[in-house]
Amino acid sequence: KLSASLHPGLYRVFYIPLSTGNIMDMYKSIGWELGLPTERNRAAAFRAIRTEITRLTLETGQRPVLIIDEAHHLRNEILEDLRLLTNYRMDSENRLCLLLVGLTELRRRLAMAVHESLTQRIVVRYHLTGLTREEVSEYLTHRLRLVGCELPLFEPPAIEAIFQDTQGRVRKINTLAHYALTSGAIDKAKTITAEHVRMAREEITP
Repeated sequence: KLSASLHPGLYRVFYIPLSTGNIMDMYKSIGWELGLPTERNRAAAFRAIRTEITRLTLETGQRPVLIIDEAHHLRNEILEDLRLLTNYRMDSENRLCLLLVGLTELRRRLAMAVHESLTQRIVVRYHLTGLTREEVSEYLTHRLRLVGCELPLFEPPAIEAIFQDTQGRVRKINTLAHYALTSGAIDKAKTITAEHVRMAREEITP
């Protein structure tokens, strides 16, 4: 939704889903998104990325938007280099918009003294709360429609069970609903019941 809401002539969005590797893994992912050749060392990769960001900003008039998912997994050295990537002309210019997306652990990480410089650059913080019961139902309906299903597959007790088990957290809803659908498919059921959700919960919980 964010990408679709940004004017393509003014912004260029780059999405990085991998957050568990080392700094060179991150640079390779960013470079790949930017269409850059793979560099052999950290310094060369850093310079190439900054140069391309500058080119996009000055020559095309597009503001690069770098979205890094699962950012709570990022190593400290990567967070520090990301801070340096946003530093242009001693902070007199803002050529790169960086969005760090992650779980609550990310807030704790950024509150550490070692990341104070990065934290000072953060302009907006947003914490996504859990969905309500009604929103869980609407969300499941929406997800089903995305794959072409208009039928109300989840029975009301199943939706209630999903809400109670996940407290409206979207990622947990996705996982639990997926396993519940699998359980229903194995039973060749026409709808997903609270029992399917219970079996899904047992499958997920170690």
